[in-house]
Amino acid sequence: MYLERLVLILEVVGQKGRATVADICAQSDLPKPTAYRLVQDLVSSGLIESPARGEFAIGMRLKRITLSDHSDPALLDVIAPVLANAASDYGAAFFLSRLRGHWVEIIHVATPQTGVSYLHPGMGKRPLHACSCAKAIAALSPDLLSHDELNGQLKRYTERTISNREDLAAELDAIRAKGYAECVEELERGISSVATTLAKSGIGSTLSIGATASVRVFTPSMRKNIGQTLTAMSHELSCALGWGDAEENKRSA
Repeated sequence: MYLERLVLILEVVGQKGRATVADICAQSDLPKPTAYRLVQDLVSSGLIESPARGEFAIGMRLKRITLSDHSDPALLDVIAPVLANAASDYGAAFFLSRLRGHWVEIIHVATPQTGVSYLHPGMGKRPLHACSCAKAIAALSPDLLSHDELNGQLKRYTERTISNREDLAAELDAIRAKGYAECVEELERGISSVATTLAKSGIGSTLSIGATASVRVFTPSMRKNIGQTLTAMSHELSCALGWGDAEENKRSA
């Protein structure tokens, strides 16, 4: 339990770039006194550091171990321009999501700059069973489904929300086979979305890109088109992020 809590804190800090104890508590569900104590343990070990009062970042010791930067700012340097171009091309909002602890969170949204009307998906946490960005990630991380939030009956948001584990398991099987996830009025009436992960394993499997629009705009054929576009984008982004042929092979395996 102690080690798991330390890992959760490192994930939150590493992904956000800089995080406060309040950020850590919000993402990990740890009590504030516990989070503060564990943060101090990590600071003492050199795994995180405090570049500003009340803020914490990955420390040099951990950077030397990982030799990589998967923080939100570093990822957005590469991903944000691609999403912006797609938003302009399709006249719809495109977004980036990532797994934080036991939750999937939308962390960036690119909107069209062409004057067309569009739907903004909003920022923040998404349910694992009722949003394309979260289902895409959950399909590759089945252990997420054992988290306490999914125990018992799945929360219904609309009449189309998946509400039992058997149906959810079948849906995740279909997502793995198809390569992308769809959400059609499962979270909110009239709204649909499509999403896929950046890779089938590794850090890329904890990140998803997607697009959202009304069900009138995202017809079945349009969702298929968007799904194929997102799949191609994910491959390009994986290569651009330096994951290279290894991630490409994982996608084609």
